[in-house]
Amino acid sequence: MISQLFRRKTDFSIQTDHQLPRILSVRDLTFFGIAAIIGGGIFSSIGKACAAGGPGVIWLFVISAIACGFAALSYAEFAGRIPVSGSAYTYAYASFGELFAWIIGWALLMEYAIGNIYIAYSWSGYFTHLLDAVGLDLPRWLITDYSSVSTFISNKSIELTTNIRNSEFKDLWANTNLQGEELDFYKAWVTAPVIMGQRIIFDLPAVLINVLITVLVYRGISESRRASNTMVILKVVIILLVIVVGAFYIDFDNFTPFNPNGMSGIMTGVSAVFFTYIGFDAVSTLAEESKNPKRDLPRGMFYSLLICTVLYILISLVLTGMVPFNLLGVDDPLAFALNYKRIHWLEYIVSVSAIVAMTSVLLVFQMGQPRIWMSMSRDGLLPEKFSQIHPKFKTPGFATIITGLVVGIPIFFTNETFVLDFTSIGTIFAFVLVCGGVLLLPPRTTEQDSGFKLVHIDAKYLFPALIIISAILTQIYIPDYFRSLLALDFYGIIHLVMWFLFVVLSIFAYLRKWNIIPLMGVSTCMFLLTGMTLDNWKWFGLWFLLGLILYFSYGYKHSKLKNVQS
Repeated sequence: MISQLFRRKTDFSIQTDHQLPRILSVRDLTFFGIAAIIGGGIFSSIGKACAAGGPGVIWLFVISAIACGFAALSYAEFAGRIPVSGSAYTYAYASFGELFAWIIGWALLMEYAIGNIYIAYSWSGYFTHLLDAVGLDLPRWLITDYSSVSTFISNKSIELTTNIRNSEFKDLWANTNLQGEELDFYKAWVTAPVIMGQRIIFDLPAVLINVLITVLVYRGISESRRASNTMVILKVVIILLVIVVGAFYIDFDNFTPFNPNGMSGIMTGVSAVFFTYIGFDAVSTLAEESKNPKRDLPRGMFYSLLICTVLYILISLVLTGMVPFNLLGVDDPLAFALNYKRIHWLEYIVSVSAIVAMTSVLLVFQMGQPRIWMSMSRDGLLPEKFSQIHPKFKTPGFATIITGLVVGIPIFFTNETFVLDFTSIGTIFAFVLVCGGVLLLPPRTTEQDSGFKLVHIDAKYLFPALIIISAILTQIYIPDYFRSLLALDFYGIIHLVMWFLFVVLSIFAYLRKWNIIPLMGVSTCMFLLTGMTLDNWKWFGLWFLLGLILYFSYGYKHSKLKNVQS
């Protein structure tokens, strides 16, 4: 049984009845990558990262870009060999085997779904803010999530009255001494309709945008491509406008100190922003709709990664230069910074562009997840229904509908803070396996010679030397670092595990003459994983456990690879 868990897939031919239309060019793929990476990160969660790391948060984006660069090279190597949908799931199936393929596929499903839930909440926040600005106030119980409201009421132990006449509302909350978000929570609870003793409170805009995006993705790749390209052009122009205008309002005193909370403060932002980098993974899920996937997929990933990293670094410098970093822990940092400097004309433009930007992210994420469902279904790990292609729209229709439900239903009982804590870890974990998978690939066959080919740089001596140099530099510049690990708290344990794995990788690099490029991808991504909190690991562990239960109850028994080998 153990050997069957790690059986590898070698035949990646696509059945005729499963073919998708090949219409995407390298420009389209680049735009899809930008569409996914530039959105919730720049317009929402980047504020929390800036508040924790200060201006030095740019180093987080530099480190993330380096890690993603190595991961992108590894993705490109796989894309050159296996130009089919499924992204990291498919690549893990070819290198690590079935169990790891299931694990990474399951992790990516979590990342896409949870990422889209967070983006839907952020989209709703900007949309509601825009409506409020033009005088269209929606009832608070229709623009607030139940989880946040009920938690607030429980924590405050506020005594509330139900069935209040509209004329009494104003006087009621005028006497609460609540302001801002807390006042909105109070209004939502007091005014919410009650059915069978249960208050009806949910984020209607978040639900509706998920429905609309699901319909668009269901109807076809051509419609999605046109919508995505248009939105990408608009939001990049607006972001560049904010960078140029904001540069004239920078107060250089805000850059002192540059790293106010040190490396720990910078790394705190990992969970807040790294999930956006799943965008170039989403590009790889579109392999079967690309005109020339072996050539265009790597280019689309590299171009989108480079463009987005530059934009993230510039916008971080502008934000922390315009506003003291400790004020930026808000849901709409760009709009907040512009309002802080009283650049109101641009503030309204940013609010509109944020809605567009997040719509494009929702679109790409919602396209990526069904194609992973589809790939897992083709292999027998999920029911066959998930791989059915709609006869008219040529999309994985059933999988797209399920994706809409997986994203939409949790909106009714989760909140923005919860889902943000649940993101990023699966993305980084996927990157670790993709980079590690390249190290285990057999030599290329003649049929695999076309397309991108990863250059081999022998790591026999280079990688161990880099690890030793890193340890020495760490001791010089952070003298108490290694001593602090001996406390064996969560921070210490996870860093000790990281260094232990570095030593193991160094040994294998020496013995097997591994390639330094995927090795650096594995090690930099492992370093980013140390920025995850204990809660991140707990929730990932629960999701991981649920995935194993589903695999052994269905996937292991119905695997087509098992049936072929038996």
